[in-house]
Parts: sequence; structure tokens; C-alpha cells
Amino acid sequence: MIRFKLAEQIEKKQFQESRRITVQEVAEATGVNRMTLSKILNHKGYSTGTDILDRLCIYFGCRVEELVEHVPD
Repeated sequence: MIRFKLAEQIEKKQFQESRRITVQEVAEATGVNRMTLSKILNHKGYSTGTDILDRLCIYFGCRVEELVEHVPD
């Protein structure tokens, strides 16, 4: 299963910028629907496309390995 580390990236960005980052802010900055981000955060095993991963990597300034990981079932 693929596990998203979106919550960790949000926390990291909040710490770096010393401010709160909301899902709505990420949605507006990336063009990714807020509901999609919510599903990534809350639904185990949620699947999404590479275009969304690319947008999130650009926003967080991270590599894809820092955003997703493979977890054996």
C-alpha cells in the first residue's frame, strides 16, 4: 500500500514558516481540490495521480519520496 506523508509535510512547512498552514491554503496554492487533499490525509489506501503528486512536491519543495512511501500490506 502507498502511504501519503502529507500531514508530515504540512507540519514541516508550518515549523519552517512559523505559522499555521491549512488544507484550504494548500488547495489554493496547488490547484488541488480541497476534498482530494482531505482524502489523501484521511483515507487509508487512497489513490491519486502523478500530476497531483507533482503539484504537492512543488509546493512543499520536496522529492516524491518525502511525500509517499510504500508500506507492505
